Amino acid sequence: MHIELPEKRYYKIGEVAKAFNVNPSLIRFWEKEFEIIKPKKNAKGNRLFTTDDIENFKIIYTLVKERGFTLDGAKQKLKKNFDGIITNHEIISKLEAVKAELIKIKNQL
Repeated sequence: MHIELPEKRYYKIGEVAKAFNVNPSLIRFWEKEFEIIKPKKNAKGNRLFTTDDIENFKIIYTLVKERGFTLDGAKQKLKKNFDGIITNHEIISKLEAVKAELIKIKNQL
């Protein structure tokens, strides 16, 4: 999954929801359900997500939305094989970025 977000230190919940094409309520729900997502909160209580949180959202999104895991199944998979999932996810992300770049070059020709 390739998402478009500008390079920033923190992202607001609306930006994250828009990048993943989901409702902000789903982002809040996953935050409560998965321990690996720990956003910071500002003085107003607004959630501020880091790039690590975004990477964790990508993993959760892939497991739940793309591969069809239940929430409990995704939690178990994360606990059992977190390093393996990250490695596979990083490889897939890099390949998708290369593919996007190749398509961009092809369209320019």
